[in-house]
Amino acid sequence: MTEGERDGYAPFEGALDAAHAHARHWLTTRDERPIRPDTDIDGMLARIDRTLADAGRDAASVVDELAEIAEPGLIAMGSPRFYGFVIGGAYPAAVGADWLVSAWDQNTGSRQPTPAVAALEEVAGAWLLDLLGLPERSGVGFATGASAANFACLVTARDAVLRDRGYDASTGGLQQAPRIRLLAGSAVHTSVVLAGRLAGLGAPEVVGADREGRIDVAGLEHALATDTGAATIVALQAGDVHSGAFDDFVSAIAVAHEAGAWVHVDGAFGLWAAASPRLRHLAEGVDGADSWATDAHKTLNVPYDCGVAIVRDEAAMAASLGAHAAYLPAVAAVPDPYDRVPELSRRARGVPVWAALRALGRDGVAGLVDGLAGAASALADGFRALDGLEVLNDVVFTQVCLAASTDEQTLALGEWLRDEGTVWASSSHWNGRAVVRFAVSNHGTDAEAVRRTLDAVARGAAAVGGLDTPRLRRGAAPE
Repeated sequence: MTEGERDGYAPFEGALDAAHAHARHWLTTRDERPIRPDTDIDGMLARIDRTLADAGRDAASVVDELAEIAEPGLIAMGSPRFYGFVIGGAYPAAVGADWLVSAWDQNTGSRQPTPAVAALEEVAGAWLLDLLGLPERSGVGFATGASAANFACLVTARDAVLRDRGYDASTGGLQQAPRIRLLAGSAVHTSVVLAGRLAGLGAPEVVGADREGRIDVAGLEHALATDTGAATIVALQAGDVHSGAFDDFVSAIAVAHEAGAWVHVDGAFGLWAAASPRLRHLAEGVDGADSWATDAHKTLNVPYDCGVAIVRDEAAMAASLGAHAAYLPAVAAVPDPYDRVPELSRRARGVPVWAALRALGRDGVAGLVDGLAGAASALADGFRALDGLEVLNDVVFTQVCLAASTDEQTLALGEWLRDEGTVWASSSHWNGRAVVRFAVSNHGTDAEAVRRTLDAVARGAAAVGGLDTPRLRRGAAPE
């Protein structure tokens, strides 16, 4: 290192060394610590000095103080036994790339001033389209998460269906616009509902769904036929948040396109099934849609935050989301990164995606997806072997909904598990029943993690009482 290089690095050295030490401690202890935080928000606020001091402090000491303050309030979301939400873990290459993204400090808005990160994101986007079997010339934007990705896609859809009726929402707004309908199945995810509200579409008109949450195609066809005067957007889903079920894309997309509707697919975690030869059948026909949203920080296991918005017509995406000003680089033939997401300024969140895909390769991504689904199936098999418990959903992908005999017992089991700390699974209600929902999304959820999870559930069911003493009906621990 030259003297000049040393001078440039010196202000960061103490802080980065401290951060590295605390990150190493966290990662080496995470998998064996109780998953739950040791204190709540009030306890955390009590630990933080609320007075903003007049004088500053040494950077390394601030990082040390931060780690000391935060640790009791951290939840081990990266644990292979965290099933509470579809969170995912983080692959080492993606974590390393994310650290570099912070150090590089590039505003990934334009291809001109930040060509390195823009190029990496463009390659990552092309790889995603290839892996997911989506049209190769689609526009790909890296947003904060599924909510923002759904929003980007629905804004694009909104403007496109209005243009089809001769109206330009980019100049006229929505007050005088033709009427738009947003149709969805009754199991539509809240992120689509939120995105629709933000896009000015209002709450979706639900057309029904089957027991597993798959959209009622006949109900969709009826809804489309009964109101032909409105511009229409249809929202489908790849992976129901409770059951993991996938809509019938072939039939639903055909019906929607026959009626002239735009079709958007919310595939926050489920769209990744298309990357697995073994599970690709679940997403059959999904490539026929007009837009798709997914999360790389879910199934792909890159650090937060990294949603992905994909639109078949890249020009339409840029027309709706692009920003233009005299001080910005001139419009080029290829849209800039800020033409594909709602943000003008953002970190290079697509770079960890590139790193994860480079480290895994095509076979590794398929293996990751298969491993998550396999762990979910193993959990379901183990749960079914426990007296007094039942699995309520058809386990087709990565979601398992577990219930005891009564709602009270089910809710008590969920509370016990979260308090005990070996396992963290969320409580919910589905099809009129309380459930403990296990969402498998961490690449580290292996056979040992499954074994420990089943053991914790058995102990929890016994501890909450009111159940038959949980035991394996076949008298042996699951493999």
